[in-house]
Amino acid sequence: MEHQNNEKLSGGDALVRSLIIEGIDTVFGLPGIQLDSMFNALHDSGNAISVLNSRHEQGVAYMAFGYSQSTGKVGAYAVVPGPGILNTTAALSTAYACNTRVLAITGQIPSTSINKGFGMLHEIPEQLEVMKGLTKHSARINHPTEVPQKISEAFRQLRSGRPRPVGLEIPMDIMWKKSEVTLGSRTSGCPAPLPDPELVEKAAKILGESQQPMIFVGGGAYEACQEIKTLAETLQAPVISYQNGRGILDERHYLAHTNTAGAILWKNCDAAISIGCRMQAERMSWGMDDALKIIHVDIDPTEINRIMKPDVGLVSDAAFTTRKIIDALNKYNLKRTSREEEMLNLKAQAQRLMEEKAGPQMAWLRAIRDVLPDNGLFVDEFTQVGYVSRVGFPVYKPRSMITPGYQGTLGYGYATALGVKVAHPDKPVVSVNGDGGFMYTMPEIATAVHHNINLVAIVFSDGAYGNVLRMQRELHDGKIIASQFTNPDFVKLTESFGALGLRAKTPNELRIALEQGFSANRPTIIEVPVKAFPEPFELLRPTATRGTKG
Repeated sequence: MEHQNNEKLSGGDALVRSLIIEGIDTVFGLPGIQLDSMFNALHDSGNAISVLNSRHEQGVAYMAFGYSQSTGKVGAYAVVPGPGILNTTAALSTAYACNTRVLAITGQIPSTSINKGFGMLHEIPEQLEVMKGLTKHSARINHPTEVPQKISEAFRQLRSGRPRPVGLEIPMDIMWKKSEVTLGSRTSGCPAPLPDPELVEKAAKILGESQQPMIFVGGGAYEACQEIKTLAETLQAPVISYQNGRGILDERHYLAHTNTAGAILWKNCDAAISIGCRMQAERMSWGMDDALKIIHVDIDPTEINRIMKPDVGLVSDAAFTTRKIIDALNKYNLKRTSREEEMLNLKAQAQRLMEEKAGPQMAWLRAIRDVLPDNGLFVDEFTQVGYVSRVGFPVYKPRSMITPGYQGTLGYGYATALGVKVAHPDKPVVSVNGDGGFMYTMPEIATAVHHNINLVAIVFSDGAYGNVLRMQRELHDGKIIASQFTNPDFVKLTESFGALGLRAKTPNELRIALEQGFSANRPTIIEVPVKAFPEPFELLRPTATRGTKG
């Protein structure tokens, strides 16, 4: 780390100056006494860092998650200790699940009182240990002179290897303390390990000689889009994505498919390569046998053997490794003819299945896709239309469909979508919510109005946690309990905040309302009253189509 001249700075000043050096231009945060020095420094930084507050700590954390997940950049948030940081833990766990670069900054009680049990304001035992359980790396800043090094290490972690959130805490007395501080320069990440050439050759041979290869992609392949497209076309191999892998290959391409089609192909697959993807559902639910060879490419060495040992495990960068496999394929690849007609027929088969199993949800998704431009972003929720969107909503670009991944964080969507819109002010962003999840962060309508965040959000309203209610009816002999609730009039509620409230009762009315919301240049909520939807999970979690590997 290069050094600049020493300056006498408070811990808060050093923290903000270091964030600016690292390229942070936006902080989502809520001030409080333990953070006063930092927020004073943010104020004095002028336009170097934009500060956006919210109505609840979970709001700023989800906004940082959405900002990062939709850009690949670091999303930073700052909150007070104790209940403040605890209110953000669902967002941190979501960022951890989705491999997202989120920097969580929290204050702390005075350094001389930490873990003493004095009952200081916002004191909790072992706060740092709580953060460590939800991050890739967390540390305490014990003196202003430590700020540049601790910030640099945090960003080295954020920019190296598997991206996951990191956390920093700084006691309030250290925030105010002044000292001679040597500021550093922007931190670079560590280079990815190079793939083993012999294993690359082995992977190329397996793929080149395979008759029915498949490619599975996840969030770890976001920076390998062109390489994956080339590999897919070279092998004429379908590219299967789900949730965070969507759009890595434009889904208008004949080789791009979701799980619904992937499960159909799985039974005849003889070689599958997983690039930046766990392949958890496929290997644990779809069935395995000795005829199927698995190649796993991942930047994280602990992932390679986590679910089961692959035939070839390559620990390296997704784009670089995929290029090396493509280069080695020349000597092994079979002569392949285009599978375009076959793959388009498969797309049509999958579409028919989705319409058959989840027709009402698909009708709403078509309405959204018809209006959302190619460069628009879609933020799902844990709601019926959101579930089906994982396989039924066409995605054209990477990072343009935001999901909570395996964490399944009900209520994350609206606040996350605000962060997505902050990151993409000139692109349309649509947030899809159920009434249950929406009410978790509904007060952030005030945040949208206050900061003029012109997000368009849809609220599908049925007065229930629909999935739970259906299970209680169908699986538990109609023992309905705690799954229904009373809603406000969402249009009037929205208008009371000063936002645009609309209502749509049919998919065509939703098209009209979306067009109105996108053109209004105002925060917009569209209420969509609905009845119970058909159960969609057969589409999302296909059952085994082949035997168990011995």
